[in-house]
Amino acid sequence: MQTLFGTGQTGRDSTDQAFTDPLTGLGNHRRFFDKVDRLISDRADDPAPFAVGILDLDGFKPINDLFGHKAGDEILVQVAMRLRASMDSYSTVCRIGADEYAFLYPMVFSEEAAAARSRMLIEILSAPYDVGERTARLSASVGCSLFYSGDETTEILVSKAETALYHAKRSGRGRVVVYSREMEEAAKRVTRIEQALRRAVSAGEVEPHFQPIVDLRTRRAIGFETLARWTDRDLGSVSPTVFIPIAEERGIIGPLSQLVLRKAAEAARNWPKELFLSFNLSPSQLVDQNTGLHILAILDRTGFDPRRLEIEITETGLMNDPASAKKIVEDLRRVGIRVSLDDFGTGQSSLGRLREFHFDKLKIDRAFVASILDDRPSEHIIRAILAMCEGLGVDVVAEGIEEKAQAQRLIQFGCAGGQGFLFGRPADAEATLGYIRDSFRGEMRATVA
Repeated sequence: MQTLFGTGQTGRDSTDQAFTDPLTGLGNHRRFFDKVDRLISDRADDPAPFAVGILDLDGFKPINDLFGHKAGDEILVQVAMRLRASMDSYSTVCRIGADEYAFLYPMVFSEEAAAARSRMLIEILSAPYDVGERTARLSASVGCSLFYSGDETTEILVSKAETALYHAKRSGRGRVVVYSREMEEAAKRVTRIEQALRRAVSAGEVEPHFQPIVDLRTRRAIGFETLARWTDRDLGSVSPTVFIPIAEERGIIGPLSQLVLRKAAEAARNWPKELFLSFNLSPSQLVDQNTGLHILAILDRTGFDPRRLEIEITETGLMNDPASAKKIVEDLRRVGIRVSLDDFGTGQSSLGRLREFHFDKLKIDRAFVASILDDRPSEHIIRAILAMCEGLGVDVVAEGIEEKAQAQRLIQFGCAGGQGFLFGRPADAEATLGYIRDSFRGEMRATVA
């Protein structure tokens, strides 16, 4: 296999090998840290700025799985060749991970220049790769940091570049992010929220709120979706759009989910029997084979009928490990729990997933509902989803309904279920019970009796 060698070298002793990546011939992690250490030392008396960056190949694992590991190695070598060819005489590129490369730009003095150089690397790597008789395409994300002060170490610079890379990958493929002070403050805030959330979950302080899901024609509630709400004594009310992703990323989502489901099941246990409880599973829970056991243990502990529980999952959650997700879905359905595909129409392979998985319900994403009155493509998409679900025998709920005209149009199209602010905002257990009592006076009296 072709490898790259340092310019002017005709052989390598054992020391060289310790600093060399055997696949690509580039320097390895140790070489990169040594280069940055030396540059920091050289500029100790006059700390002129320089840039370091980490480049991560987007979606390399699926390509590796598709073409095989040998072809994957060939692609990594081609990536190394392109990156090495793009470096000037001052700069260095090393391979520091399976599909991660690090670069050092001693003569780059500003964030703007670092970002421009990084975008050039991404462009260079976007050209097709030869894999036998086939070709493959890749994108890359880059995180950069700049050396400004003699107080900074190589570890600090690399850590900042990794933080920037994390933000780049969160914002989409093919992005460049340069580390900033604002990013540092944001990272500190995330850590504060994480620590407070861990305390709150341990103390049982996260509460379920419930939003009604209705029969569109009668506007009568048929079920409620469970939504987590958290108010911290120091941070105040923290939005679920903030704390749920942190819980997912920092490994808190399992205990958080179990806490909220337990409280929701206890609250819903004495609702009228025809009302179901809907509950969301996160992507990481769909790769944990203990998820089904945790759910069943909670239902057994609270005495909640599994046939009244509906689990919502997203296509994004299915994509991480389809085989694991499929087993969890099958295990849940086997005991009578219904499974709903949430945010339908926004994923990457909706129709393929419908063939592989057995869903009891689809939830039309709010983006289509929001534009149903003035956007013909959204109208046609909704009509197509409803027709398909009718043929498959799958129930449908449209999310994000805020206007009477939207509800009326959905009824005209044949949509049976709806959810949104038009019918009710999320409310705590006590307020939800009051809502149910007003709607089900006769049934509630009979239940109490």
